[in-house]
Amino acid sequence: MLASKVIVVKGSARTVVRRLCRAPALHRLLAWLAQLFIFAGAGLAAFLLRFELTIPQQELAHLGFALPVWIVVRSISFRLAGLDRGWWRYVSIADVVRIAWATLISSALAGVVIRLAGPPGFPRSIHLLECLLCFLGSAGVRVGVRLMAETAAQGAKAEAAKRTLIYGAGAAGIGLLEGIRRNPSLPYQPVGFIDDDRNKVGLTIRGIKVLGCGEQLAVLARKLRVEMVLIAIPSATGAQMTRILRLCHESGLGYRTVPGVGELVAGCGLARQIREVAVEDLLGRNPVRLEEQSIRAKLEGRVVMVTGAAGSIGSELCRQIARYDPGAIVAYEIAESPLFELERRMRQAFPRLDFRPELGSIQNPTRLQEVFDSHKPSVVYHAAAYKHVPLMEQHVFEAVENNVFGTYNVASLAVCKGVDYFVLISSDKAVRPANVMGATKRLAELVLLSLHSKGTRFVAVRFGNVLGSSGSVVPIFKQQIAAGGPVTVTHPEMRRFFMTTSEAVQLVLQASTMGRGGEIFVLDMGEPVKIVDLARNLILLSGLRPDQDIKLQYTGVRPGEKLYEELSTLLEDTLPTGHEKIRVFAGNGLPARSVQHYLDLLREACRARDLTGVILILKDAIPDYNPSAHLLRRIVAVKPAYATLEHSAIG
Repeated sequence: MLASKVIVVKGSARTVVRRLCRAPALHRLLAWLAQLFIFAGAGLAAFLLRFELTIPQQELAHLGFALPVWIVVRSISFRLAGLDRGWWRYVSIADVVRIAWATLISSALAGVVIRLAGPPGFPRSIHLLECLLCFLGSAGVRVGVRLMAETAAQGAKAEAAKRTLIYGAGAAGIGLLEGIRRNPSLPYQPVGFIDDDRNKVGLTIRGIKVLGCGEQLAVLARKLRVEMVLIAIPSATGAQMTRILRLCHESGLGYRTVPGVGELVAGCGLARQIREVAVEDLLGRNPVRLEEQSIRAKLEGRVVMVTGAAGSIGSELCRQIARYDPGAIVAYEIAESPLFELERRMRQAFPRLDFRPELGSIQNPTRLQEVFDSHKPSVVYHAAAYKHVPLMEQHVFEAVENNVFGTYNVASLAVCKGVDYFVLISSDKAVRPANVMGATKRLAELVLLSLHSKGTRFVAVRFGNVLGSSGSVVPIFKQQIAAGGPVTVTHPEMRRFFMTTSEAVQLVLQASTMGRGGEIFVLDMGEPVKIVDLARNLILLSGLRPDQDIKLQYTGVRPGEKLYEELSTLLEDTLPTGHEKIRVFAGNGLPARSVQHYLDLLREACRARDLTGVILILKDAIPDYNPSAHLLRRIVAVKPAYATLEHSAIG
């Protein structure tokens, strides 16, 4: 019993000592005492080396004068260089460079003091010896402490850590290795590099060997009992990431990655940013170049209104606009619960932001006028829209009332209330529309163009599918995978252009600063992605095997859908701008009759629930609109309610 108490007391004493040693004040004192010992030791060693380990009696006066000078001058120099602060176990090359400069400068100053005030006849060679020994001692002890700390940390976690290969022996891979070594809590034990550059194979980097290329991953994993692969290629393309993902999966290894170039958090080590591979990584989109100053000049201090604020694009708009210090953000949204959640997140992320949530529909002019009168916005981003293609083929009147008349309500009020800038979030489906959704978005663009000369600067921005947005294929596929499948794909050749929500909104903000008014900007969507490939990659990301663990099932093309959008069609009639990812539509494409004329006809057709009339009016206003076969069959089956309206629309 007594022995156990003694053990507890001893253990407690060790804990107290350990905590005291880690206390910043005591740590700094101990480090400084060690450094003073190095200063004194370097001076004494210089004399001993100069005189072959026996200092003559007449040189003791020189030693007695020089030692205090070296200690005082170096102490001041190292203090000014900040070398008395920081943990030695985290020493870096930059610290060693600072030690070198501090040592050289203090040696020069000490030499001047000794020459001017010291005893005559001071041996010149001792200055050089003392400088060299002081540098070696100061840098060497720090490097030694770091090596011991890393060795102890590696030994402590070796049993629990997963044996890991780092895929990528470039700067990111080396940084990741260093970060893992400095963070004992990370459960990784690097045993080698993998790199597809065969010139690097066989090299040793930071004590770790480049063992082979990607094709050798399975063999190396078995040989070295590897459990994990860390992918350290921030600039990897989508095709590269897909290939690496398949190699890891075929080898039966777990995998993580570091963020892409556009996601890297400044000031954070790569090791702290290791995360799961996401489907966004498979797109391989390059980071967006933004002209921050021009965006800030447009938004800073202004009241900005975002319609459809709780949607995928709207909520990201709110988050990114908040970074530019607006006077306030007015979030207009019809969905109560998403708006409540958006307000909670915005107040948490931006506590100083004046965030003003407002419930309401863009189809309600009275409510819109109340919001405009109350907040007086000077910039409006109009993201509210119905966007699901097959659903809009079934609900034609609702698509027109929301996407066309809703846009008209917001835009006309913007003119009446003196809004400076109005930005419409449009769609690539407005190009030669083959569905109701695309036709209504194209007509919404024409509404803006018709209002442009009224004072407010109107701009529209077209882009394609946003990865992971509500209603996109990615959340649907994830739900189907979680349920055990099958994953349903409409057609094996179905292709779509994708971009991330963050990239889309960044380019929207950039494009909105470039327009003088009346422009339609088109975002570069990159290369089209086969939907079936996207589904297969998502299954792989879930740790399962396509067609084995999870079946793929083809369901057929839905009403209003195209198999693929031609890139040449999307970029047709567009011109380049000063930004490599933004083009501008060359013509306005306004119809022969006034837009107001078609709006009046559409309003009457919607009131009469005349499907044939609505489609004929859309076709007349947008000549390159081609209604889907599904919609044409519905029109044939429905007798027009107002034949006169039909004749007026086509005549």
